[in-house]
Amino acid sequence: MSHRVLHRVPAQAFLIVDALFQYLGAAFAVALFARMEPSSVAWWRVLIGAVILLAWRRPWRVKWSWRELRASAIFGLFILAMNSSFYEAIARLPLGAAVSIEFLGPVCVAVWRGRGWAPKIAALMAFAGVVSISGFGVDLSEPGIQIGILWILMAAAAWAGYILLGQAIVSQRSGVTNLSMSLGFGALLTAPLLTPGGMSAFTSWELLGSLVLVGLLSTAIPFTLEALAMSRLSAASYALLTALMPATSAVVGAVMLRQIPTSGELLGLVLISIAVWIASSSKLKRV
Repeated sequence: MSHRVLHRVPAQAFLIVDALFQYLGAAFAVALFARMEPSSVAWWRVLIGAVILLAWRRPWRVKWSWRELRASAIFGLFILAMNSSFYEAIARLPLGAAVSIEFLGPVCVAVWRGRGWAPKIAALMAFAGVVSISGFGVDLSEPGIQIGILWILMAAAAWAGYILLGQAIVSQRSGVTNLSMSLGFGALLTAPLLTPGGMSAFTSWELLGSLVLVGLLSTAIPFTLEALAMSRLSAASYALLTALMPATSAVVGAVMLRQIPTSGELLGLVLISIAVWIASSSKLKRV
């Protein structure tokens, strides 16, 4: 597709399709959890994304200092921790509820860095949304639900760390180039821990192909679409579209996984979406 054709596509469309691809990838990943540990599926997602982006950006052509390499390695570990915790959570929680709670990460960063009443209102609404989901939206007595909530809170914390570190290193060079190195480091450094559980991928071409599909849908394609969108979107448009992501995940969960939200989940989703809309004025991004 030529640059002229791409320019005719509204930037908002790229971000909407970005969200759809991300959560379609998550829905496909859920189907793999019966055959492979969620954390190992996350490792394959990062590995596939790393291979694609490293081949595209070829970061070895750029001069790196040891300090930059160390920062990229730490960034990669945050990415792996964020994705592994998220996958462990959606193995136990409905997709829409998990995504909504995970947005506590960027909301907390916005509150910490923000000034005035807006961040405080965002924090209050996000907290109310989490209470609605965890207190009324899901049955805490069901097996795995409480562990799932702990996992998604870990994912939110990792997302917050990802944002803070990412903003510190993104100014050094292309964000895509940094990401390619970080994904490579993340996959490499966690290989001794997560590779053994992921070796079952080679027992079936269908399973290996599914893992490649998850990597494409969840990492390679969404990041490319977001890169196309971000340079053309205003802060207001980005905030609005980011706030729609919890709703998008709930729709994908309902259609793909037959996870029909409860009234408590829906109320929590709405509250967290409003909190995200308020907090996203600072353009906090995610991979």
